[in-house]
Amino acid sequence: MRLADLADARVAIWGYGREGRAALAALRRQFPHKALTLICKEAEAPTTPVESVTVHAAPPDAAALGQFDVVVKSPGISPYQSPVPQAEAGGVHFTSGTALWFAEHSNARTICVTGTKGKSTVAALIAHILRKSGKSVALAGNIGLPLLDLLDPPHEPDWWVVELSSFQTRDFRGAPSVAVINNLYEEHLDWHGTRERYLADKLAIGDAARALVVNTQPELLARTAQHPVLTVFGDEDGWHAREDGVCYGNDRILALADIPLAGRHNAQNVCDALAALQAAGLDAKQLAQYVATFRALPHRLQSLGVRDGIEYVNDSISTTPYATIEALRVFRQRSVSVIVGGFDRGVDWDGFAVYVAQNPPRAIIATGANGARIVERLCAIESPGFMLVSAPTLADVLTTARPLTPAGGVILLSPGAPSFDQYHDYAERGREFARLAGFDPATIAQIEGLGIA
Repeated sequence: MRLADLADARVAIWGYGREGRAALAALRRQFPHKALTLICKEAEAPTTPVESVTVHAAPPDAAALGQFDVVVKSPGISPYQSPVPQAEAGGVHFTSGTALWFAEHSNARTICVTGTKGKSTVAALIAHILRKSGKSVALAGNIGLPLLDLLDPPHEPDWWVVELSSFQTRDFRGAPSVAVINNLYEEHLDWHGTRERYLADKLAIGDAARALVVNTQPELLARTAQHPVLTVFGDEDGWHAREDGVCYGNDRILALADIPLAGRHNAQNVCDALAALQAAGLDAKQLAQYVATFRALPHRLQSLGVRDGIEYVNDSISTTPYATIEALRVFRQRSVSVIVGGFDRGVDWDGFAVYVAQNPPRAIIATGANGARIVERLCAIESPGFMLVSAPTLADVLTTARPLTPAGGVILLSPGAPSFDQYHDYAERGREFARLAGFDPATIAQIEGLGIA
């Protein structure tokens, strides 16, 4: 469905966050006087009236949605939960800003990046490398800039690098030049409903991609093995990480000292980015030199500094237990008190429990809506080598963590869960952690490089 198809349709925009605002702006540019309806929470509604836009600040039911031919839905609204299935059965067509953009840019050269963790870093790294090589690149999508904000760019970039969440890949209708699936772990079960549906929605991006890049996870390989143009990273024949650096086959291309990102998982992210560039037909070995000048994104193993001998590290982007495990691996040689917990998506914490039983940190402080469930699981560990405590708020967490952490140690915010139980998003949680730890949250930069450059 293209924007022109909406000319005579009754159209509603559902949700008025970043994506909803971009959708309204795009439709208003396309149809300056068309009557539109905005469905959103009262707190999200525009503070001043918008010409020809009617606002419904109440949760819609199927009958309310049935008044429209097309609903442009924000990504956070699950298509599996009422009233969407009932409205679809009644003939309402649901689309998204991402789907509309791809319909308008079907011939664009795109590298689309998804995966449970690491997708923002991989997307930003690909864009950085391409720009350093002299290419004009657009960086947009789930990373922080809706594609519809770049619907009519002043010039067509050489490449579009697009980060997509599982919410967006489910509704995806494009054909990427290269699709990257960084990894697959359990997440967003509250939105997708089941683990199987989460995996299927995530993998949908690969079906139409001209070239597909995946890692060596057995389940991911099994589900993508039939793709006609498949590149695998993490395999010793291709791009993979070793203890001494990033390699292609038997050749070491980058030493670990040349990678400005902490942790083995980030070395894998570098492999992912280089494999994507290779799949795009570029000389990834030659381009690898530009990795050294990349700057890590905020809220990702971000050292805020030292206070009273303790280092504070903001890894607020960690929204799965697997991400927390990777963060702990980075600090396994230090005395670390890790803060876990947040919004409860029903994700399994067994793998985390197994890891900390074998590799105990100094302390685990649980908080948030799923904090009690995490504590219950960790209490089942016989003879744990760590201290386990609970605290209701982030302020209480830091009050608790400081006396538990010796000088030279680390207080690590790596929650393994989303922030929505207490904060608007992971960035707000990270800034609050910085403030409570005694650092200026204003110094935590936004993601650089969004847009076309």
